[in-house]
Amino acid sequence: MIRINLLPHREEKRKAKRQQFYGLLGLVSVLAGLIVFLVITVIDGYIAAQDAKNDFLKKEIVVLDKQIDQIKRLKEQTQALLARKQIIESLQRDRAEAVRLLSELVKQMPEGVYIRSMKQTGGNIVLIGYAQSNARVSTLMRNIEASPWLEKPQLVEIKAVTVDKRRLSEFSLNAALKRSPNEEVGKK
Repeated sequence: MIRINLLPHREEKRKAKRQQFYGLLGLVSVLAGLIVFLVITVIDGYIAAQDAKNDFLKKEIVVLDKQIDQIKRLKEQTQALLARKQIIESLQRDRAEAVRLLSELVKQMPEGVYIRSMKQTGGNIVLIGYAQSNARVSTLMRNIEASPWLEKPQLVEIKAVTVDKRRLSEFSLNAALKRSPNEEVGKK
């Protein structure tokens, strides 16, 4: 015998498929929500970790900046102390220089030559004076050239003048102090 089902089976199948669709849609929605929540949580964790690292680095940068400032101050103090040390060393080295210079000038001064003024600037000396003749000035220059403490005599000017009714030669002469090689190195 043939059985015929007259019940609306297509409607039931559609209804079952619809319920299955809505169930899967709800499950996918919940699963998508969980995935989004997990992704956001992980990203927030990364951001929080990076913020913590950034805060740590900022604190360390502040500490290092303070240390750099201290180092700069120490370098400035070191430079100031080195400059003072060099000045003291140059004063120590040059303290007998004036006595040595005057003693050497007395030794090298020929008769008939009189120094009116003398000026020393560093290692350079300017002599202004009177001589009985031009030959005596050239003798002074030769004596300076032969001196162990003086060098490079250079005549700037010589002219005839009358002083106390006597005819003399007024001269201006430049010379330099000889420095030993270790003094030159110490000066630099």
